[in-house]
Amino acid sequence: MAGIAALGFSAAAAYSQTAASNAVPSNAAPSNADLAALGKLMFFDPSLSASGRMSCATCHSPAHAYGPPNGLAAQLGGPDLKHQGTRAVPSLRYVLNRTPVWTHVKAATFAERVTDTDNAPIGGFTWDGRFDRLRDQATFPLLNPDEMANRNAADVVAKLKRAPYAARFTALFGEHALDDPTRALAQAGTAIERFELDDPTFHPYTSKFDAYLDGKATLTAQELRGMKLFDDPQRGNCASCHIDQRGVNGTHPLFTDFTFEALGVPRNRELHANADPRFYDMGLCGPMRHDQSGDSENCGLFKTPSLRNVATRRVFFHNGRFHTLKEALRFYVQRDTDPEKWYPTDAHGRVAKFDDLPTALRGNVDTIDEPLTRKRGEQPAWNEREIDDVAAFLATLSDGDVASRSVNATKARNAQ
Repeated sequence: MAGIAALGFSAAAAYSQTAASNAVPSNAAPSNADLAALGKLMFFDPSLSASGRMSCATCHSPAHAYGPPNGLAAQLGGPDLKHQGTRAVPSLRYVLNRTPVWTHVKAATFAERVTDTDNAPIGGFTWDGRFDRLRDQATFPLLNPDEMANRNAADVVAKLKRAPYAARFTALFGEHALDDPTRALAQAGTAIERFELDDPTFHPYTSKFDAYLDGKATLTAQELRGMKLFDDPQRGNCASCHIDQRGVNGTHPLFTDFTFEALGVPRNRELHANADPRFYDMGLCGPMRHDQSGDSENCGLFKTPSLRNVATRRVFFHNGRFHTLKEALRFYVQRDTDPEKWYPTDAHGRVAKFDDLPTALRGNVDTIDEPLTRKRGEQPAWNEREIDDVAAFLATLSDGDVASRSVNATKARNAQ
């Protein structure tokens, strides 16, 4: 994806029309609406990148539930749009408007996960939860050399000064708001944060499952079978982390508990970084996050993502190892019963399970929660028909806008 023309649906037109309006708000203190409007302009503005062709929406496409617009394991960015990242791009829907802040606990209790969930890692933004505030997460891509690739805050502010909405920025934050690059970058993050929090397209709740919860839709027999398997603690046990029950105040579920888990996803050879056998992405303990690396039990843990709109995705897990939903589900239930399907074997025929972690840290992978307790040669928790059933249930989590596009895309592929 490159440039405004590649943003999808009517985003390019929306950007051009809104940016052309430089009416200065009359109130001195920025309202949330004014901040969100400015944040939207920046979110869709490719000129804020070193390449001039990448915006936030390039990787977080509105037409794809604010997730990646393609099946690449990691997106391409940098000044030449040829730099590959090291992690799959998550969706910005739902998890951002309700994600709790990282829970800081004493180091002595931080690693007491799984058996003591009160002290388990929880919350924060990105796969490793390293940002406590959404505004800080929002500005990170602007400076990441594999993404929008600005060298520093001054580079970003120089671009903001040339943007058609520069007058709007100074009207909201003050006449000299663009004089201090560090402060201006923080204010830009605040505006983008407000857009992501307030714009209804980030949390539409228009899926079939939402209608089902409200008594306005009926699930099919297959979808109901899939939900039963999803909830069954002795079979899928998915709902233990991907909560599918209403909140105490009746709110619809986000299908995540925001905790961290090590699933032992196989190493992804599509990632250029993995060509180096010494490179490991260990989530909470590096390479992007460093403050938790002193506790080796954090290594390999990544935040549990929301499953909303998961059926419309084309890349799964933190390293983008799988490209279809059924393949991801199959790995989940066959990881331990058929490990040779997922992991490499050595010259002696031994399976190198959990090969995306150093050998000494593979004990961190969850092997005590169903269905991750099974042994090689045993029956998987689900057969192929049941995988189809669970996939059908997960498809009910697709919001109306992306669900219709997904159906049309499937019809187009089938017609070829």
